[in-house]
Amino acid sequence: MSFWEYLSTRHQQLLTDAFQHVSAVFQCMVIATVLGVVIGVVSYRSGWGGSLAITSTATVLTIPSLAAIGLLIPLVGLGVAPTVITLTLYGLLPIVRNSIVGLRGVDPSLVDAATGIGMSRLARLCRVELPLAWPPILTGIRVSTQMLMGIAAIAAYASGPGLGNEIFRGIASLGSANAINQVLAGTLGIVVLALLFDAAYVLLGRLTIPRGIRA
Repeated sequence: MSFWEYLSTRHQQLLTDAFQHVSAVFQCMVIATVLGVVIGVVSYRSGWGGSLAITSTATVLTIPSLAAIGLLIPLVGLGVAPTVITLTLYGLLPIVRNSIVGLRGVDPSLVDAATGIGMSRLARLCRVELPLAWPPILTGIRVSTQMLMGIAAIAAYASGPGLGNEIFRGIASLGSANAINQVLAGTLGIVVLALLFDAAYVLLGRLTIPRGIRA
């Protein structure tokens, strides 16, 4: 069976796996973005606090993703739970780092001006600092998403959702008629989804970042 014939006969399952893959990555990115920005906001004013936040989240990336999922299985079981925890933790570093860098890069004179017109600290953060720090934060989100698209494939090891199941089935049946087709379909599917995600972020940036800031 050729690759195209395999796709035509398995398209329904592939679409289901692709949807689950996208859903898992998207939901974990939302959680990682909220946590990452909060960590950045809390720590960016302190030199040691920012270093601690970046070092802590960087340490997570030194753990092999397969080992991380394996260690979580005895604690939370198989399926969605270890997938969500692993992807969220792995997605933190670029967001935390870029949040801290972006917030520290805001022109102090703009913050002083906002203070001078009576803005509270929360108002300055929400209306001045975070909007100006949004471009690097969005870049961190893009980087995290590309990382998680690949790492999410490992979730199949713990019976997690996504196109990794197609890859693992192919690897487990190497030598059979459709083994290569399964691995190729899962791999190409992840690449296509990653490109679509990145295109969506480019569009989001054009819609949310003023032209002057982009320049």
